[in-house]
Amino acid sequence: MNDSLILGWQAEGQRLSFDIELSVWPASEYYENPKEGEYTCYRRAMLVFDHIEKCSGLLSMDGAPRSTDASGEIDYGNIDRLVVVGNRYIVEGDFGQVEVQGGEFRLEFNT
Repeated sequence: MNDSLILGWQAEGQRLSFDIELSVWPASEYYENPKEGEYTCYRRAMLVFDHIEKCSGLLSMDGAPRSTDASGEIDYGNIDRLVVVGNRYIVEGDFGQVEVQGGEFRLEFNT
């Protein structure tokens, strides 16, 4: 998740998803040559937590720190840590710290 950016998130029922611009390195099957002027290959993806029992610490996108890049796109910084402890997941970054209890997570690449 290093160098990846959070573009937004949505919490609905037992699901939490983060829209991310994921930094993909050459060892990954999802790697493509970087676009002109990009440091690495960036791919849009979703980090999805399904069937969760509880979510705490999630700020609204209006209340979270954000920045605007040169093209005018808003992001909420990087994911600094994604920790799995038993049936808990801790996601931490510029947008805050979120703790998810129960369920499962996966990464879905947008085509």
